[in-house]
Amino acid sequence: MVQITGILQKEAWDRHVLPPVEQVRPGLWSIPVPIPQNPLRYVLVYALELDDGVAIVDAGWNTDEAWQALCDGLLQAGGSIADVRSVLVTHIHPDHYGLAGRVREESGAWIGLHPADAAMLGARYLEPDDLLARMHVLLEEAGVPPAKLPDLTMASMVLRDQVRAADPDVLFEDGRRVEVPGWDLTAVWTPGHSPGHVCFHSEERRLLLSGDHVLPRITPNIGIHSQQAPNPLADYLASLDKVRPLPTDEVLPAHEYRFADLGARLDELIAHHQERLVEIEDLLAAGPGSTAWDLSVGLTWSRPWDDIHDYMQRAAVSETLAHLVVLEEQGRVRRRAGTPARFDRTAG
Repeated sequence: MVQITGILQKEAWDRHVLPPVEQVRPGLWSIPVPIPQNPLRYVLVYALELDDGVAIVDAGWNTDEAWQALCDGLLQAGGSIADVRSVLVTHIHPDHYGLAGRVREESGAWIGLHPADAAMLGARYLEPDDLLARMHVLLEEAGVPPAKLPDLTMASMVLRDQVRAADPDVLFEDGRRVEVPGWDLTAVWTPGHSPGHVCFHSEERRLLLSGDHVLPRITPNIGIHSQQAPNPLADYLASLDKVRPLPTDEVLPAHEYRFADLGARLDELIAHHQERLVEIEDLLAAGPGSTAWDLSVGLTWSRPWDDIHDYMQRAAVSETLAHLVVLEEQGRVRRRAGTPARFDRTAG
């Protein structure tokens, strides 16, 4: 069980309201930026005071409401959008990267991304036709029913409007110091949730700005899709082990609330995925030849399957596929040839 340090954030979460802008440490502020019609509710943008302005970690969605919240939060912290000198993006999902381009237009700030995420920008946000074609094939192979294929294939396209596409000025390299004057930040490449996801660690302050890699209550989506690595779940589990030895007194995540005891949370996340692997094996024992779609419908989720909208159903199927890849590599399941792909539990 993790120790909650973001008390006001946790209280606001329980009341289903936006948490306050907070000074987390001297020179470090937490600014909640709302996410429209999303159970995550907000992304926590972190503002780091500099001698000549401010650096921010992540930016929020490209909506007027989010923009206003970011502007107001910076004012409360004693600055403004015009003072932003750099935007350190943990990964290119819209709630983290969406406003980065608009911030740069207003302030001249540089934008930083990991190369693996920077390489996906054009295909994801500018010219997605090939990505959509490959996604259709992937979902067909996963056994998504024909009647649902078009909706699930196109499900993420509504998010394109929440992004002001902008090429990065700086590429973060794993283990390298980030040029933010006055702050000892090191980029830690943690692929899994996204191929180029990075955390930022301060050894001096014993802080980990964890993005979506480590969250206090929920597990990030780790799924197979047309822009993912071949085995994202294995990458993610290795990335959890990668941050374990970092000297860390407090974790500053992108969602929910701050917490301590990083090691305990890592143990919980690893245990969750191990339990999911076993749950899939059990379903295959009861239903040999199941597709990824069949398994997804039968797995335990936070709400009934029919209450999950198309985008999240697609995310769920991608998660199931990621677990199946790990089970295949471990020799615990076998994939049959053909489309859709069907799976069997191996003997023993």
